[in-house]
Amino acid sequence: MGDPSTSQTTAAGLQLLQDPLLNRGTAFTEAERDSRGLRGLLPPQVETLEQQADRAWRSVQAVEGTSSTSRQLAQHITLRQLQDTNEVLFYEVLSRHVEEALPLVYTPTVGAACQRFSQIYRRPRGLFVAYPDRHRLREVLRNRPRAEVDVIVVTDGQRILGLGDQGVGGMGIPIGKLSLYTAIGGIDPARTLPIVLDVGCDDDELRDDPFYLGWRHPRVTGQDYEDFVDAFVTAVREELPGVLLQWEDFASKNALPILDRYRDQLLTFNDDIQGTAAVVAGAMTGAASVCGTPLREQRIVMVGAGSAGIGVCDRLVQAMVADGAEEDDAVAAVHVLDVGGLLVEGQAGLTDAQARYAKSREQLSGWGVDVEHRSELDLLTVVRSVKPTALIGLSSAHGIFTRAVVTEMASHVERPIILPLSNPTSHAEATPQDLSDWTDDRALVATGSPFPPVERDGAERRVAQCNNVYVFPAVGLGVVASRATRVTDGMLLRAALALGDQSPVKHDPDGALLPEVADMPTAALAIAEAVARQAVADGVAPEATDEELAAAVRAARWTPGYR
Repeated sequence: MGDPSTSQTTAAGLQLLQDPLLNRGTAFTEAERDSRGLRGLLPPQVETLEQQADRAWRSVQAVEGTSSTSRQLAQHITLRQLQDTNEVLFYEVLSRHVEEALPLVYTPTVGAACQRFSQIYRRPRGLFVAYPDRHRLREVLRNRPRAEVDVIVVTDGQRILGLGDQGVGGMGIPIGKLSLYTAIGGIDPARTLPIVLDVGCDDDELRDDPFYLGWRHPRVTGQDYEDFVDAFVTAVREELPGVLLQWEDFASKNALPILDRYRDQLLTFNDDIQGTAAVVAGAMTGAASVCGTPLREQRIVMVGAGSAGIGVCDRLVQAMVADGAEEDDAVAAVHVLDVGGLLVEGQAGLTDAQARYAKSREQLSGWGVDVEHRSELDLLTVVRSVKPTALIGLSSAHGIFTRAVVTEMASHVERPIILPLSNPTSHAEATPQDLSDWTDDRALVATGSPFPPVERDGAERRVAQCNNVYVFPAVGLGVVASRATRVTDGMLLRAALALGDQSPVKHDPDGALLPEVADMPTAALAIAEAVARQAVADGVAPEATDEELAAAVRAARWTPGYR
């Protein structure tokens, strides 16, 4: 923590004494105050941790800005400084104010923080693994702050949210993600490690910024890039065997190949592909319980054919099969669009994962359009022909769920499920308020970023945020508790179904599709137990009873930041 006779001041003026005992509200005798050299450095009454947390949060709330965006960024900086100077207090603040703090430490504010990472950089946190150091990666990893690590989150900064290439600015994502591993999942923060793979940056303006902190070079691609990633994985495996390695915000062209290459070699998963998919499947499970169409019979239109969109489709097919559908029927019920329209068999450039969902000419024969011209297979045409029960967006195409599209869908379905999931908020396919207005408040909605409550007839209703934070911290907790050696599809499906079991809409037709944000730490326990049980069932964790796993999950939670 540093010399107890020193203090740090945040951007909002909050003084934080750098003594772990002070940070935990310890009172001192006169002699102890003298021996520690504390006389005059703090008032006679030492505050408890709870009181300090209240004071710290008031300081965050007092931050001002010229706009809501600038204020939120300043609040993000204030919280990051608190994290750097007093982790116990930082996590106490997060645990007490999860709902309000989540948008500040993660999406949407983290997007602005990544864009300005080099300008707001204050203190080192995590490792910058640069391509020029590719022959010394084990040495780089040995510079980590702690020898023992349970979870790594790594990005190469190429596809940060919907903001494109941010280079080393992408480090903001692993830092934010790992803070939620602790705040929601209870993973010990001292056993987490954020990493950015600095392989250059293709944003010329960012790369030429005199304050840019990264390697000033165009991105390494092709075999050189693959070799570097492979060398990194090898170094991780040698230095930290058994660590959970989460891939984050890699470009679609790299994300799925990397996951496929390493998923059977080490304990790893990709949150954009698999975590997003699990949360969506959880929301869909809850929605299906009240919309009148069981999960196995859902007709789904997905707008977005990137790695995240295809990952969601794969998990939904898996959930539909678990609910009793035949796999071929489930795949046929999923229709995927990219920027050019519906995916069609024989289309140039399709990956194997995309080709699974491409429709044949025979399947489209009754649509009354020229299937040789994909431009005629636009979203409105697909919705009119498929009559989907669920419309999902991971396209980053703001406003693509137009009134015409939504009203067409709602004319065929009593309770349409509509999930505009693109981040940040400015890229959302539609706003919840519009979806409510256009469907006479019949739509079942969850979004990717936080939105204000929907107003209807003078009443407000909470909008569920289909955020990966519902799943990845719980997966990490379940993996650590069960001592799993792999993350299986079965474990992620169980996470999705456990989340769906906690959907408020199951008990209230007007409820949200996902639990309250403030309830996430509690929900994480149930999800982690489901993940741990499935790890044992899949043979990737030591044998243990359900009771032993439940106890292990609770024992694995870090306690100092929790009441």
